[in-house]
Amino acid sequence: MSDYDSGDDLLDDVNVDVLMAGTKRSGPPSDHGDNLRPNKRTKLHVDNAIYGTVARSILKEKFGYDNFRHEQSGAIEATLRGDNVLAVFPTGAGKSLCYQPLVTLRKLSVTYDTLQIPGIAFEKLDAEGATADRSGLGQDGSGITIVVSPLIALMKDQVDALTRRGIPAACLDSTKTYDEHKAISAAMREGRLRLLYCAPERLNNEGFVESMKWVPGGIRLVAVDEAHCISEWGHSFRPDYLKVARFVQEIKAERVICLTATATPRVAEDICKAFDITKSNTFRTSPYRPNLNLHAESVDTKEGKFPRLIKFLEDHTGPTLVYVTVQKQAEALAERLSANGFKATAFHAGLRTEDKTRIQDNFMAGRIRIVVATIAFGMGIDKADIRCIVHHDISGTVEEYSQQIGRAGRDGKPSHCVMFLCNDDFWLRENFARGDLPSRQSLQGLLEDIFHQEAVHLPGGGEVIKLSQYSLGRDYDIRPSPLGILLATLELRFGLIRAITPEYSSYQFEAMPRYYYASKNDQSPEAKAILNDAKKAKKWYTIDVNATAKTTGLLRSDIIRKLNEFHDTGSIMLKATSVVNRYKILKKLPSATKEIESIVDKLYHEMEGREEDALQRSEQVADLLTSPKCFALSLAEHFGMELPDGKTKCGHCTFCLTGVAVVLPPKPAPPVDITGIQKILDACDVRDDPRFLARIAFGIKSPRVTQLKLDRLKVFGSLEDHDFKVRPAVNRRNQGLAAAILLRVQDSVLTCIIVSSARIYQSLRRRIEDEETLSLASMAPTK
Repeated sequence: MSDYDSGDDLLDDVNVDVLMAGTKRSGPPSDHGDNLRPNKRTKLHVDNAIYGTVARSILKEKFGYDNFRHEQSGAIEATLRGDNVLAVFPTGAGKSLCYQPLVTLRKLSVTYDTLQIPGIAFEKLDAEGATADRSGLGQDGSGITIVVSPLIALMKDQVDALTRRGIPAACLDSTKTYDEHKAISAAMREGRLRLLYCAPERLNNEGFVESMKWVPGGIRLVAVDEAHCISEWGHSFRPDYLKVARFVQEIKAERVICLTATATPRVAEDICKAFDITKSNTFRTSPYRPNLNLHAESVDTKEGKFPRLIKFLEDHTGPTLVYVTVQKQAEALAERLSANGFKATAFHAGLRTEDKTRIQDNFMAGRIRIVVATIAFGMGIDKADIRCIVHHDISGTVEEYSQQIGRAGRDGKPSHCVMFLCNDDFWLRENFARGDLPSRQSLQGLLEDIFHQEAVHLPGGGEVIKLSQYSLGRDYDIRPSPLGILLATLELRFGLIRAITPEYSSYQFEAMPRYYYASKNDQSPEAKAILNDAKKAKKWYTIDVNATAKTTGLLRSDIIRKLNEFHDTGSIMLKATSVVNRYKILKKLPSATKEIESIVDKLYHEMEGREEDALQRSEQVADLLTSPKCFALSLAEHFGMELPDGKTKCGHCTFCLTGVAVVLPPKPAPPVDITGIQKILDACDVRDDPRFLARIAFGIKSPRVTQLKLDRLKVFGSLEDHDFKVRPAVNRRNQGLAAAILLRVQDSVLTCIIVSSARIYQSLRRRIEDEETLSLASMAPTK
């Protein structure tokens, strides 16, 4: 039922401490009494032609195509040879066929995916003697391919397509029932599975990691989809992706293929370093698509975009995606378009699953022409005839822009992509970036809390600490994403802790009509414990599984198994709450103040750099579309490539057609609103964190802002038109507070004192006392 607890039960005999202790346990015996422990195979000297022949035969037999496109063939052949590979193919260029078959094949669409071929080629290569001797690996030594992907919906679609083609594939995700997990586990043990899809978070599950070490035939390939997520400089960095390389080593995978549509040279270097990929095994395809016409228009205000959008949609017909930044904006714009006679609907992450499915199906079938969407829409969409992509707001990154325009014109026919640029767009992008950097004192408090957590002793030795990321984020005002990065850094760089399988501390269920009968007639101790300990509120029962296990002496996993059994048989409707992350302590945690401050210094410096990098990303998008240069050439150069045949112009973007660069109108910096500062101080009595006050002024939500309901105040975001960052002024040494304020006004610094760093605050307070400018002191927050 959950991606955490159900995964623990994949193999009941797995010792979750083996992984950390480094102890090797015997693998399950084959009929011949052989261990199934996977080994790294020795490469054979085989004619490279055999790899290409096998790959092409599968392409023809399973997918109906005669030849590969672009760099697919090279990537697949290198993978089949046993090399680690990086494939950087733009959206629609067929990444997935490198490990599995295309989700859907259409006459008009040639975007078959290359990732799937090796996943089903190893058995054939083994039979033809193109791999090392695999005797002693069990009855079926062809092994499996693990595909690491961040999107459950896309994984499900690909698994469905594979099974329709007779290829044994499965997906481990949080929607699977206990029985489904067991069936997948049995298929792995018996060698009946070829491809297994899972999310990167699954790699924190000790039971899963340990079980992968003993799959019959071993792990032939790990395919890392959306591999740019592994780089801290990637446009959608995810901490759990950092752990994929360690997972590959631990399960002794034979080879790795990393795939992405959006890797800059810097990101590609990070991926290659993590997986030991040579330059010769990096395959790149230019993002240039000759049928895409790239346009940009600048407007003075956000409201000025709407008439431009109407005209664009009237001039360019066909299926259209309009990208916006936030959910409310998607709904409002879709309503306005509908009121103007267009068949439009909104799509965003806040919709119910059934509504998302309905909208997507209607768009695919042509019943809806326009979908106004956040970035939640489009991943995995295989609609070949999308004619238009509209960016109503500036994209967050060039990579995001490239990925989204790549969804247009996959049938090769002319398609149009336009972005409406406005200075007001940059506020929201800055809002996102500024909100991810906590204050220094928040970071200090967080680490002190973590390092002083009470440890729980494990039965086989070692200690575990339990952390609620929700509580930590709320208490120290840190958003989930940066908090996840901080914890991953403590794990991977400092080697202090290691994430193991999370758990839910509380389970809730709604009793169905048959529950009372089922529970009273179930004589198992687990059923009795649930019946006795579950407390009912108005509708839902709640049971603290940890407390029940402690008082009854039952195993926590057995109680959860019984809850899942009741859920799967329709006796209850179960949901888990209060995720608790567990970390094994690898070495003595710092306790001295200096030790902790040293770690804080390093982490804060890195986070500041990440903030600046995030701010520059939207500037890069603007630069790409406002520079006196061909858009397509600028886009290719961003990814370290060129236009075909050394061309310097595409001939059909806005700059090539007009010869004039798009110009953003200037945005003057407003004077610091001293009255506005005082209103914020009057409305908010928080004084322990200057950056927190800046968030209120700038309209940045954070866990603490939400908890205190400050986002509901009129002053929230009242100074969003000011510059956020404090730039240090010159020659402030002997100036009083009034002069310092004046200087900050001249520098266009946000809210003078309030958003200054803690150090500037302290120095200003000292000047107040020295110069006795008490009349102005009331403007500064007090300790």
